Amino acid sequence: MSLKITEWAVEDRPREKLIRKGISSLSDAELLAILISSGTRKKSAVDLGRELLGIVNNNLNSLGKLSVSDLLKISGIGPARAVTISAALELGRRRNLSGLPDANHIKCSKDVADIFQPLLSDLSHEEFWILFLNRSNRVIDRMKLSQGGISGTVTDVRIIMKKAIEYLASGIIVCHNHPSGNLNPSESDTRITQKIKDAGNLMDIQLLDHLIISEKDYYSFADNGLI
Repeated sequence: MSLKITEWAVEDRPREKLIRKGISSLSDAELLAILISSGTRKKSAVDLGRELLGIVNNNLNSLGKLSVSDLLKISGIGPARAVTISAALELGRRRNLSGLPDANHIKCSKDVADIFQPLLSDLSHEEFWILFLNRSNRVIDRMKLSQGGISGTVTDVRIIMKKAIEYLASGIIVCHNHPSGNLNPSESDTRITQKIKDAGNLMDIQLLDHLIISEKDYYSFADNGLI
């Protein structure tokens, strides 16, 4: 039977260790232990943290993809703990996003990927987003157009053009994710790209790129000569 954290030497307890040595001194399991806060006699919070990491092969990106319902399936994780872990992971995602100013100057596909990677890479479903740009290729705003299932999402070209006109955008970039990790564009990806490009040409709104995002990489239609 593992010792409860309150039975550990004070200097070894995660909270006290963080205060004395700084947050970087803690292991992933110890950081999870602070969120979990052991209340069980069968295992310590650190043991529970290690067990949780073991389920995702010690991959924090995979951990970030677990929903509250996924966490609740793990023995020792109740509603309060599941919500706390989920909220902490979401704050990490939002911190990444907050470091990207809306006035970003888009110079290449990587600039777009830097905006959408933190937003889309962890999702288990597809989302379709639009970036609205002015004549200087600075971001006016971004908008989620639709959300779908594991293998697709509905894209309405009329809504894209309507919003682009409302923003007085000179250019747009569209982006969606592939939860499967396969970055190759599907036939429907290619068709919708052409439809958006054609509609934009009629209204003098240029489609500059279409990005497909996966967990660790991205695919650019423009970089591959498809726009």
